[in-house]
Amino acid sequence: MAPDPRDNLTSRVHAELRAGLLHGRLRPGQRLKIRELASAMGVSETPVREAVMQLVREGGLELRPASAIRVVRLSLSDYLELRRIRLLLEGLAAEEAARRATPPAVAALAQDHAALEAAEASGEWQAAIEANFRFHHGLWRLAGMPNLLGILEGIWLRNGPLLNLLYPDAKPSYLGRHRHLDILDGLRARDAEHTRAAMHADLVEGGRGLLWRLEELEATESRCA
Repeated sequence: MAPDPRDNLTSRVHAELRAGLLHGRLRPGQRLKIRELASAMGVSETPVREAVMQLVREGGLELRPASAIRVVRLSLSDYLELRRIRLLLEGLAAEEAARRATPPAVAALAQDHAALEAAEASGEWQAAIEANFRFHHGLWRLAGMPNLLGILEGIWLRNGPLLNLLYPDAKPSYLGRHRHLDILDGLRARDAEHTRAAMHADLVEGGRGLLWRLEELEATESRCA
C-alpha cells in the first residue's frame, strides 16, 4: 500500500510541536489555534488538528472548554509528583549512562553544558532552556534504555514549557558549583553511584527557584479567586 501523504504531514507537524514542548519554545498555558498553526507551517488544518490531538493524548497539550487548546501548565502538586518520578528514573538513567560512558559522549554533554552556561551569562533564556534539555536528553540516550528514554521524554513534554518560569527571576542556583559538572565527573569516572547522586542534587537544587515561583503563582491565584 502506498503511504498516505496526510500521515506524513501529520507526523511532521507532530514532530515540530513536540520539539516545541520538549525544548520549552511553548509556554505553559499558551493557547494554540489550529488555523494559525496551519498557516505558519504551510499545511492544511487537518494534519495540525490530528497532531494536536495526539499531543493531547500524550499529555503535553490539553483541550479546554469551547475547544480551546493550551499547553499544559503543571500545578505545584503535579510538579512535585513528577519530580519524585524523575528522581527515580533520571537517577536510573544516570547510573546506566555512567556504566556506558565514553570520552566522546562525555565531551558532547560537556559541550551542551558549556552552551547552557554561555546562554545564561548572556541572558539568552530560550537558548539556555534548549541547552539544558540537550544535556539531559543526551544523558538519557547514553543510558541505552529506549523504553526509559520514551518515558522520560513523555514527562518532559509537560515539564519543558514550565522551565520558562525559571528565567530571569528564578534562575537555577546551587549550593556549590553547577551539578552538571558533578554529573560529568561521575561519567568520566564511570561511577554510577556518584552520577546518580549528582543527578538528584541537580533536580532538587536546580529546581528550588522554580518551586518558589510555582508557590508564588498559586498563592496569587488563590488570593484573586
